[in-house]
Amino acid sequence: MAEEKNLSNGQGENAQKETYSLNDDRRVKVLSPGAMVAKRFFRNRLAIVGLTVLIVMFVFSFLGGVVSPYSQDQIFYTEEIQMKSFANVTENTEYRYMAADGQKFSGVLQGQSVLAIQKGGGTFNYKDVDYVVTKEGEEFFSVATADGEMIGIAYMDVVSASNEGDKLSYAFTYNALKAYTNGMSSFEADGSGYELAEDGSVLLQGDEVAYISRYVILPSANDVFLSRSFKEELQEALEQDVEEFAFTNTDGETNEYTVDYDAYTKSWTVSQETYTHVFDRYGFPSKEHWLGTDGNGMDMLTRLMYGGRVSLMIGFIVVFIEALLGIVLGGISGYFGGWVDNLIMRIVDVFYCIPSYPILIILGAAMDGMRMDSQTRMVYMMLLLGFLGWPSIARMVRGQILSLREQEFMTATEACGISATRRIFRHLVPNVIPQLIVICTMGLGSTIITEATLSFLGLGVKFPFASWGNIISDVNNTYVLTNYWFIWIPAGICLLVTVLAFNLVGDGLRDAFDPRMKR
Repeated sequence: MAEEKNLSNGQGENAQKETYSLNDDRRVKVLSPGAMVAKRFFRNRLAIVGLTVLIVMFVFSFLGGVVSPYSQDQIFYTEEIQMKSFANVTENTEYRYMAADGQKFSGVLQGQSVLAIQKGGGTFNYKDVDYVVTKEGEEFFSVATADGEMIGIAYMDVVSASNEGDKLSYAFTYNALKAYTNGMSSFEADGSGYELAEDGSVLLQGDEVAYISRYVILPSANDVFLSRSFKEELQEALEQDVEEFAFTNTDGETNEYTVDYDAYTKSWTVSQETYTHVFDRYGFPSKEHWLGTDGNGMDMLTRLMYGGRVSLMIGFIVVFIEALLGIVLGGISGYFGGWVDNLIMRIVDVFYCIPSYPILIILGAAMDGMRMDSQTRMVYMMLLLGFLGWPSIARMVRGQILSLREQEFMTATEACGISATRRIFRHLVPNVIPQLIVICTMGLGSTIITEATLSFLGLGVKFPFASWGNIISDVNNTYVLTNYWFIWIPAGICLLVTVLAFNLVGDGLRDAFDPRMKR
């Protein structure tokens, strides 16, 4: 008996030792639904790859712009040699006109004078006033009223000042041309006597003050003065029909010029190589600009960072607007049913029939016409995309709620007297969240593609804001496409991997929320 008692006592002690506590590692672990979803998600390697890519793109876009030493609209310049127009030369073959002091020589009056000049002189009447055209010399005419009041002159040869800043009076021009066209060697004007050389030089006390020539040589820039010696050497070069010539100025500096003749305008363009401060357009990758510069001279890497920020932000805001409208309207439609459901579903059908892209293109063109600023335009675009994209979410929410509202827990909420609003948004909508997350995640990719398409067409995000779409739109011709790969390939890769990553994460979430999926 004693042995049996000892045996039973030993078995009792062993039973007490094998009793499990709540903290015992050998107990069965029960995971929460959220933990189960997370476990299924992290088992999906493609989903993890997509999530990693999204994290990298978010860090690149939102933190990269902060770290970058440049701003998204900062323009860079460079020095380069360009052929710029220096002067324009025309051999005068038509009459020029100059009004006398205090007179108006209008275009109509000039036209009437030309008709009289073609007849070698004569009279004509304009606005009940008689005018007399007198031949003063070879291809040189004066126009005056019948009373002898001088109106102006018409001439072929041009009188130009030899010294910078000098202005020639009407009396000087008139008397110089009259003497030159009549073969005279001197003339008087403005109280001074002038000598006239055979080459057209006008001298005052041995110093040249003006010259007469049939060639009209004008500088391309207003602040440039062309000396007489330059014009003479240029005229000689034109007569010899050369394409290049060099000129040495009074300071001993020699400049080279190229001459191009335009047969259509019958004029010459004199060009010179100059160092010009210009935009650093399409600069190749360098130490300062790792991805080069774009067509506006802006750093491509910085634009890529800010472009990702804009594209991702537009995607999330548009999807949020779509989800908000879809949850509210889909929840109301699915819960109440009846005529409310019919009304909302017919509205959904109408939105499905709306041609989204034509509307977006028309509104984009209208905003261009109104010259709307870039920030306001971007806000309107997000609102419009969200307003046009909610019907699919509303239909999904409605379908889920139709199946949920007949279950036992909804009967319990009715028995407890919970209001309809609380029943919809507190008990029904949370059961739709898993499917909603999947749809929104996969919809982010399509929204970013839509924004990029509109920006590529010039109807989305506008300068100075950057987006991946309008960065790619800079490739507007074959030359840029084939020679400047760094403009469009990085933006295209960012767009591709981001949309692909959103789709991978969406597929992973769909599989994780579905308990029937095999693992």
